[in-house]
Order: sequence, then C-alpha cells, then structure tokens
Amino acid sequence: MTPPFRVLVLCTGNSARSQIAEAILATRGAGRIEAGSAGSHPAARVHPAAVATLRAHRILWEGRVPKGIDDVTGHPWDLLITVCDHANESCPLFPGTPPRVHWGLPDPAAVQGTEAEVAAAFEETYHELDRRVESLLMLPLETVDRETLVRYAQAVHVSRTRT
Repeated sequence: MTPPFRVLVLCTGNSARSQIAEAILATRGAGRIEAGSAGSHPAARVHPAAVATLRAHRILWEGRVPKGIDDVTGHPWDLLITVCDHANESCPLFPGTPPRVHWGLPDPAAVQGTEAEVAAAFEETYHELDRRVESLLMLPLETVDRETLVRYAQAVHVSRTRT
C-alpha cells in the first residue's frame, strides 16, 4: 500500500486560507492525501468565518487550533504550498527540502465590511482553493517526478474566468 502524499499549506496566521486549503485537501484527497497547515505567526483561533464556510460545504472543522511552523517542521512533507506572500517570502527549509509552490490569495480575514461581505470573501477563497486542489488531485501525485509536480502545482494557481 502506498503511503499518503503529504501536503503542508503555509500562511501567516493559519486561521483562514491555510485552514480552508487543509480542509479541502483532507476531504477531497481522503485516503490519498495527508494534509496539514501552519502559520509563521499563528493566530489565537481559526477564523469563525472559515469554519462557517467549510460547514456550508459539509466539511466539519470546529475545534481546530492554528499551528506554528515549529509544530510541523519535524514531519516529512511531499509538497509545500504557500497561500500568502509573507509565508512565501519567509518559508523556512524543511527536512528533505520538499518542493514548494505559491498559491497566493487575498486574505479573506482582512476584509472589512458587512457580515455578508466577509462571508462572500471567504466563499470566494473556498471556491478558488477548491478549484486548485481539484486540479492538483488530477495529477498522479504518487508517481510524478518532482519537476512535473512543481510545474503543474504552480500552474493551477492561475484563476480561470467564472461564468
């Protein structure tokens, strides 16, 4: 039996984008992917709108706690994905130097506005990450070479026009 492909998603606070990406990876890739997430400066809690957005998509994510990079550096990872520019710029070296790609997205937690506007920002982030994860999972992760993995995983970050 092939061990699961291990993906770590990195962000600054590990409260919104990285949590959503971890949840989608764990759900869509169940049995095939082992997902984790961490932040360079972890927040005190996972953003409630992230939890609510995931729940709206039938992913239960209550009770999660943001983790720091130190909490995950001792684990072997097959792919690192940064979802914010700060994490991309300050990403530390990990054992085995796994391939790293950047899927930069605006931070929905930074949106100031009505409850509906904040919810819409989280929903947009969810859909964009879901699209990227879906594209990544089309790749034969268990057998693809490192160069192809990086090229393909980086290419899926390009947004497509929604109709």
